[in-house]
Amino acid sequence: MHRLQSLANRSLISGAFDQCPALPRTSVKTSPKKSPCRVGVRRKSQEASIDGPYGLKRYSTSEATVAATVGNGQIREKTLTMETLNPQVKAVEYAVRGPIVIKAGEIERYLQEGGKKPFTEVIKANIGDAHAMGQQPITFLRQVVALCTFPELLDSPSFPKDAKWRARRILQSCGGQSIEGMFWSYSASKGVDCIRQDIAAYIEQRDQGVPANWENIFLTTGASDGIVSILRLLVSGQAHARTGVMIPIPQYPLYSAAIAEMDAVQVNYYLDEDNCWALDVHELHRAYQTAKEHCQPRVLCIINPGNPTGQVQSKKCIKDVLHFAYEENLFVMADEVYQDNVYAPDCQFHSFKKVLYEMGPEYFNSVELASFHSSSKGYTGECGFRGGFMEIVNLDPEVKSQLVKMLSVRLCPPVTGQAAMDVIVNPPQPDEPSHGQFYKEKGLVLGALADKAKLTEHILNAVPGIKCNPVQGAMYAFPRIFIPPRAVEEAQALGMQPDMMYCLRLLEETGICVVPGSGFGQREGSYHFRMTILPSAEKLKVLLEKVHDFHIKFLNEYSALDEAQRSVS
Repeated sequence: MHRLQSLANRSLISGAFDQCPALPRTSVKTSPKKSPCRVGVRRKSQEASIDGPYGLKRYSTSEATVAATVGNGQIREKTLTMETLNPQVKAVEYAVRGPIVIKAGEIERYLQEGGKKPFTEVIKANIGDAHAMGQQPITFLRQVVALCTFPELLDSPSFPKDAKWRARRILQSCGGQSIEGMFWSYSASKGVDCIRQDIAAYIEQRDQGVPANWENIFLTTGASDGIVSILRLLVSGQAHARTGVMIPIPQYPLYSAAIAEMDAVQVNYYLDEDNCWALDVHELHRAYQTAKEHCQPRVLCIINPGNPTGQVQSKKCIKDVLHFAYEENLFVMADEVYQDNVYAPDCQFHSFKKVLYEMGPEYFNSVELASFHSSSKGYTGECGFRGGFMEIVNLDPEVKSQLVKMLSVRLCPPVTGQAAMDVIVNPPQPDEPSHGQFYKEKGLVLGALADKAKLTEHILNAVPGIKCNPVQGAMYAFPRIFIPPRAVEEAQALGMQPDMMYCLRLLEETGICVVPGSGFGQREGSYHFRMTILPSAEKLKVLLEKVHDFHIKFLNEYSALDEAQRSVS
């Protein structure tokens, strides 16, 4: 309790707490140790910092304070303060990179400086960054991007012909006066034409012939940029006319953050945890009718496969959702960035566009749909390139012009990310030299993820007080954890969410960094955490064993082991 009290008093963690009176801070008086040697070193350091490397004086803190005072001796007020800050910015929260992750970084630096903890490393299982977790890149993708960024390599015998052909095609489509300068100029705001054409061909192949118009394809800075851009088009109105955006709970915090920043209304619909996080259309109706009392629901967001929940929606479920959107005249946003990440043998990815087409022209020609994909997920995991695209269906032509205008303000997405996206949608063909290696690497990545999905489910479900649904797809598990009533009371006394306290202790005692379920949304009285399955199999086993041991210890500490076993039975 004492250790958590000190954590609660720190400003680092305070942003994660509920709005409640601040806890009293205790000050500890310490007398300075007299050490002539240390004082001498400190004085020398201060003197050395007076002049900067360019001969300019560095102001001390006291001098800066004096310089900032006005004539009457008062401190000059800053223009931008927490009082004048845009209130929508203050409302934004993003748990995936929140206080737990900041604390993990502090511990990591402490260990690097020789500090001692009950563990030797921090295992960050908080974010879906494949390469940060040790996944090897896909060779062909890196070859094509390397050739685009340094065209002199096109003459090198070290690169295969199919990689060179793709790079030349992209470079020639970029425009510019020379092949060397083409790639580093701005592209069209919609993206490089040949890449948009390749994406349209990919969608037609993926959806077994459903037509795709490349003029409806927009390259984006990751999928997030496209999602936010479409939301900006949709959000409008005041008071009861404000736009309501229906999002799944649990959800990826990008959605709640964007909704808060735009001052729209978040309309929660709950996924069915007892049915492997399925989407129940009756729950959509409930959420919609309730929201109509205080806003105008206009948008329905779906994440499939699910983040953080890892479920893959069935074709019947998608049909029911699209029928609901048709009946209520809702704009559908389909987040499909994990479409390559399906592991359960009885599950299959179905795109919303393909299912919409199969429902017939009455639906296909009327339901407004935007779908999103990314280079950051799938089997490539190229987060740093920030590649992505969106396809829009049935968008009003005048609104489409407004979308192009809005995207033009941002000039263009990163051209390297566009090139990476092109490799994903236009991989080596069977008659090309890189085909064998490409599909071997792809298969190894997806096969390893499938094995780790099963391993995670198996080990977590063996822990008393933890229940984990099958990880059918995506990159995460979202297990439900039993937190004893006494621990809940302790967390509330500290002003913390109970699962935040749990995850903080897990980090402090084991070095495991996961994200509390409260950052994604969950039903009242239930507690979860999200963890990625991306670490190597060896490291993942260590992680899961540490979670197992920690949870047993946590329950024993609150004398609740028997109660936990009953809670998940």
